[in-house]
Amino acid sequence: MSLKHATLGLLTYGPASGYDLLQSFRESLANVWPATQSQLYGELGKLADAGLVTVAAEGPRGRKEYAITPEGRAELRHWLGEVPPAPNRRSEVLLRVFFLGMLTPREAEDYLRGRAAVAVDLRTELSELAKTINPESGPLAVYGRLALEWALRYAAMQEEWATWAVEEVRRAHQGAE
Repeated sequence: MSLKHATLGLLTYGPASGYDLLQSFRESLANVWPATQSQLYGELGKLADAGLVTVAAEGPRGRKEYAITPEGRAELRHWLGEVPPAPNRRSEVLLRVFFLGMLTPREAEDYLRGRAAVAVDLRTELSELAKTINPESGPLAVYGRLALEWALRYAAMQEEWATWAVEEVRRAHQGAE
């Protein structure tokens, strides 16, 4: 996914200013595809230059409200239906796991327990967010809830895996201690 397509996707729900879009990112997409203010405003300029969005209204202090164009909708539909997602093969967490043998068994276990704790914290945060979503409030809430459920299940899997991995490290080094 790209910031380009995330921005186009949010604009399918109606015109929005850069500020409004940034709030939408924080409230709905932060766990999927975070964006900073400078990234988003830069992307809006690129989308406008490419004819994928247009400035629908201008307000005080240079506030611009953007709307998706028919070309922007076509690009989003093309990306959604015809462009396969790029595989994500890099994981800094797993790269570190691969080299945990460089640490003492206790240090390795501590690292893995830390990963479990991060997963628990994430799941708690996401569970609180899930309570605020009303699935009756439209497509963004429905499909956002699907993405949120994936994140909840992924966090649970990470916690389960890290707990299992601690036991594997412990078992591997029982005879060596």
